[in-house]
Amino acid sequence: MGRKRTGTPIHGWIAIDKPLGMTSTAVVTRVRRLTGAAKVGHGGTLDPLASGVLPIAMGEATKTVAYVMDGAKTYRWRVTWGEARSSDDAEGEVIATSEVRPSEAAILAALPAFVGEIEQVPPIYSAVKVDGRRAYDLARKDQPVDLKARRVRIDSFQLVEATADWAEFEVRTGKGAYIRSLARDLAQALHTVGYVSRLRRTSCGPFHEGNAISLDKLEEIGHSAASANFVLPVETALDDIPALALTEDEARRLQSGQPLSVSRLAARDVLSAISAGQTVRAMAEGRLVALARIEDGELRPVRVLNL
Repeated sequence: MGRKRTGTPIHGWIAIDKPLGMTSTAVVTRVRRLTGAAKVGHGGTLDPLASGVLPIAMGEATKTVAYVMDGAKTYRWRVTWGEARSSDDAEGEVIATSEVRPSEAAILAALPAFVGEIEQVPPIYSAVKVDGRRAYDLARKDQPVDLKARRVRIDSFQLVEATADWAEFEVRTGKGAYIRSLARDLAQALHTVGYVSRLRRTSCGPFHEGNAISLDKLEEIGHSAASANFVLPVETALDDIPALALTEDEARRLQSGQPLSVSRLAARDVLSAISAGQTVRAMAEGRLVALARIEDGELRPVRVLNL
């Protein structure tokens, strides 16, 4: 038998403004301690050297983490020119240097090549798996790391400020893009080398700086009732997924794993805008009961939620 989970059954999201120097796992541990939540996870890892928005899922919200990780993210970051680092950020060792310092005009001219669908090789110090092992584990043991280029999406790439030695950018990315790789590749395109010396995530899916709370603030609130003001609904992570209203009887059947015939639901206007294979939020009396998908004329549960 599995170990019985202890703690309070809290369901929802807290957007934490992660400080520098902490791992995402350490943030999860602290949120669990401060809130007393029985089940806690994070949606989208931030490196210790990065700060900013780290969505924390509690209870049934952990079933929707993948939708946050797949969402768009916005970063404000700085590249320092003239040094290449083994980790492509300030944590690594210097592995190359260059006297070349790109002009602002040169930087602006290079940016369009990095917008849209691009090929990107992840940093060797990343969580990408190579033959079943994490790339960073191999790199730390000085073992060869051969990572393949993969397609990622860069929605926007804006220069915010530039000096002779560094430049600051704001970038909006899709799933799986690495800012460290962007910095490395941009520097190469500008005939120099560089590394990420500052990194902050300002948004992650529907979570942003405006609805984020610091760990110190959460510590002040602790287990008090006021903490509920910072707990966002489970469906916050699903804002861009269409909702389909069900009766209580239909909801119970779906939650028990039974599919529903689409023909019996056809009178509902929203179905005309939903295509086969598309995920929907199954709702009953304003309550999220399941994530479901239309397949072969049936509405089938993908993830059942118990709220």
